[in-house]
Amino acid sequence: MTIHIGAQPGDIAETVLMPGDPLRAKWVAETFLTDAVCINQVRGMLGYTGTWQGNRVTVHGSGMGMPSLSIYANELIRDYGAKTLIRIGSAGGMSPQVKIRDVVIAMTASSISTPSRGIFKELNFAPCADYGLLRAAADAASQKGVTTHVGGIYSADVFYDERPDLNEQMTRHGILAVEMEAAELYNLCARYGVRGLAVVTVSDHLLTGEALPSEDRESSFGDMVEIALQAAFP
Repeated sequence: MTIHIGAQPGDIAETVLMPGDPLRAKWVAETFLTDAVCINQVRGMLGYTGTWQGNRVTVHGSGMGMPSLSIYANELIRDYGAKTLIRIGSAGGMSPQVKIRDVVIAMTASSISTPSRGIFKELNFAPCADYGLLRAAADAASQKGVTTHVGGIYSADVFYDERPDLNEQMTRHGILAVEMEAAELYNLCARYGVRGLAVVTVSDHLLTGEALPSEDRESSFGDMVEIALQAAFP
């Protein structure tokens, strides 16, 4: 057990999917895993371990924002031996080429600051995905026929953004979507020498104002989960 995770030694698989919402972790476990067992409920942050096509998998919530994800990713890696961590979540489209329901596979994750900023100090470290996971996810998406974009995303440290000037520059420089966790996940995976990837579904769009109705999200997010699982176990 750790401060934030009540799982016992051996309860957590080496491959962990990390949605932000703990209830989405529950949905993923019940929908995609066989014999899923709840292994964490501390502070309401649900985690489950089961199998997918014979492969052991944990699905564990990360909470919203990089500080929250940093807590769980650190403990999953350091204390439970996680070797592959894949963020699965929603994102806001920032590019005209990205549409609602599209899947974005993050090659890089830009940010203004992350919890790792204190370590890097003056260095602008460029966190990126594990290439093997990235390639496998892109291949899986292509095989499924899902409209997918591979490129840079932006990890924001605020949800209610008031920087249209910054958003304009990111769009100008090819940033595909915005979310709130991937940059710190990539930092931590680089630090500990484990594999990291973010696969996100576009649920709303900053340029058009469109938003995916809540009742339609589940089916769209299903594609993202399957891509993540197939990337982890190609």
